[in-house]
Amino acid sequence: MPHRFPRFGTDGIRGVANKELTPDVAQAVGRAAAELLGGNRVVIGRDTRRSGPMLEAGLVAGYTAAGVDVELLGVVPTPTVSWVASNSEIPGAMISASHNPFADNGIKLFGAGGLKLSDEVEASIQARFHEILQVPHQSGPTGDGIGVVVPSSGSVGWVRSVVESVAPGALRKMHVVLDCANGSATSLGPHVFDSLGADLTIIGADPNGVNINAGCGSTRPEYLQQAVLDSGADLGLAFDGDADRLVAVASDGKIVDGDHILAILAEDWSANGRLRHNTIVVTVMSNLGFHLAMKRRGIAVVQTGVGDRYVLEALNEGSYSLGGEQSGHVICRDLASTGDGILAGVQLADAIVRSGLSSAECAADAMTSVPQLLHNIRLSRRDPSLVGKLSQSIAAAEASMGSDGRVLIRASGTEPLLRVMVEHVDDVQARSICAQLVADAEKLIAAG
Repeated sequence: MPHRFPRFGTDGIRGVANKELTPDVAQAVGRAAAELLGGNRVVIGRDTRRSGPMLEAGLVAGYTAAGVDVELLGVVPTPTVSWVASNSEIPGAMISASHNPFADNGIKLFGAGGLKLSDEVEASIQARFHEILQVPHQSGPTGDGIGVVVPSSGSVGWVRSVVESVAPGALRKMHVVLDCANGSATSLGPHVFDSLGADLTIIGADPNGVNINAGCGSTRPEYLQQAVLDSGADLGLAFDGDADRLVAVASDGKIVDGDHILAILAEDWSANGRLRHNTIVVTVMSNLGFHLAMKRRGIAVVQTGVGDRYVLEALNEGSYSLGGEQSGHVICRDLASTGDGILAGVQLADAIVRSGLSSAECAADAMTSVPQLLHNIRLSRRDPSLVGKLSQSIAAAEASMGSDGRVLIRASGTEPLLRVMVEHVDDVQARSICAQLVADAEKLIAAG
């Protein structure tokens, strides 16, 4: 039993596999989720991490011990789990730590219908699995009341849904480089783009259990940039470890981040009547340049806190069709119930082909980013109170910038980090303000 029980963060539960996130923890999470999310069946997927099968075994034990049957998808993208859960109206679970290093792992839970859980439901599951960990030997159903485990072919339906989201052969004019991050995209991503006629170059597609996200994927796009330039490709697409996130590279080798992807899709969808209420949903991390571009096009913007589940909540509440994060989570709500990097890549490539422009021209036309500095300060432990303690420093910085910039300091929801973000139309001033805020924060941290 771990001394410190893991807790839900921005995107599920994460920790070092077999240290903070052990098979016992996975079993307790499965049992708690089975009790509180209801239903007699659940679908489970995982990414390519070495610890995946170990944690899958624990999670399966928890669900089946509570009398729930388990469908195993094996190695699939997170959105595949969400899609199967949505179409079967059953809960789901994904074993992945997304973009984190391979030694970490995590568990993401979906309610019946494939939707991420609310804060309140997560808190209830957290309290229950902590309770189970403290009293692990709890009786459950016996005999034929114990759940069974069966393989699932649900990924076939997800692939079909992504391919059919655009016209047949929509990408036959494109040379696309796919960086699968040695992760979940490896299993199905190339098949999707090949089915649409794309001329493919595939990299980062040789997972061995320890190389997920290692020097490749959406968090390390330099590999993809060089591949696009070397091959003269029309577009590059990089996914994270569980393929729910996308970063693109244009034909000129420049990064096309989540803001640019959303700006391209928003303009295309608005022109074609697909952008419901002519509104897009983004988080507070979206670049000021994105907001200026949407204003020029008459597209309304709704802002949420950081985390794609908050974007999804706003999409559902307002009946909007498109939203996402600068980090590359893109939610095409009419087509999916969660962020889907492969689906977003298909939608982006299709919009570029129909525009008649190159990917570089599309990205340049979509928006111009304002200088944005991001600095992560590593902490010995998570301390959300730090943000409040920096209030005077933040206020002074905001007063000095006026309407030409903004500051956002927040505690990471997935790692022990304090994230400092500064935007300003003047890069020199942005760097000066960011350096001062980082210095103030490090002084507070050192003082304890």
